[in-house]
Amino acid sequence: MKLPDWVRRSLKSNKNLNISADSEGRMQILNLMRKTHLANNAEIAGSGGKRTKGLLGRKGLAPGEGMWIVPCEAVHTFGMQFPIDLVYLDRGLRIKKVRSNVPPWRLSACLSAHSILELPAGTICESQSQPGDLLEFSPAEGRTGSSETK
Repeated sequence: MKLPDWVRRSLKSNKNLNISADSEGRMQILNLMRKTHLANNAEIAGSGGKRTKGLLGRKGLAPGEGMWIVPCEAVHTFGMQFPIDLVYLDRGLRIKKVRSNVPPWRLSACLSAHSILELPAGTICESQSQPGDLLEFSPAEGRTGSSETK
């Protein structure tokens, strides 16, 4: 499945990006520099309502799950029940900044970022991701469980 037009428009500065999702809008995310996976079941938060809600109301993220918030420069963890890792990306899907194990009731921003990946705490360390690394987004193949039940 091709990404919705609003995502394509949001990323239009780099026409060479090949980003697609499965029929439910889920993606897997690979760090091309490290040859490691950041997620194999990430969802897109692009509408205003979905970006505003984010991960609020969930009890956690299973390994391999995540949320790609696009466009976005800053997030908060007010009201969340679990820590998360944050990966800030530019329009070319290159990592600008990482924040590991961000606990509830915090703010985090990168004003030069175009989008943010919210991932289970520990993902950045496990994937060895760091600023400058390039990511690839492709349709999700294996599902790790539904985050909607969390």
